[in-house]
Amino acid sequence: MIRHALETVSVWAVPFLLVAIPFVGIIRKVKVYDAFVDGAKDGFNVAVKIIPFLVGILVAIGMFRASGAMDLLNAALKPLLQSTGFPAELVPLAVLRTLTGSGSLAFTTDLIKTYGPDSLLARMASTMYGSSETTFYVIAVYFGAVSVKRTRHAVPAALIGDLVAALATVAICTFMF
Repeated sequence: MIRHALETVSVWAVPFLLVAIPFVGIIRKVKVYDAFVDGAKDGFNVAVKIIPFLVGILVAIGMFRASGAMDLLNAALKPLLQSTGFPAELVPLAVLRTLTGSGSLAFTTDLIKTYGPDSLLARMASTMYGSSETTFYVIAVYFGAVSVKRTRHAVPAALIGDLVAALATVAICTFMF
């Protein structure tokens, strides 16, 4: 029953939103296309503002990966993970996803090629990729663009969200597949 409900929601969520959002705009007498164009203009201005922050975070990510810190972290956590049922192969993805979208996509793609697209691990990796956020990228780029210097509770809250996404990924994918 739950599995059927989750499958139905996953199939219909995006088409529903693609129809519902413009429909609600029309009902509220919003010029949907004009609002879209204005948003695109604002998005371009934000993109120009965030370039320095983007370069900074990409350099930091490159240094983290090249230093071998990811491999050390994975080796240290492997014994703990084996007792919990969390696949050790997903730890680098969980860490990378908080740092970089392109790096985590490359890692996800590699997992899919290694284990096969229909494997449980590949499904978990794909689900984790889609259900978590590039936390440090978002904080560095967008908070920097609006000159927020003190992130306060944003970083811990976002990291807790990423942890919950990783744990829920393993639990739901194990249940579903």
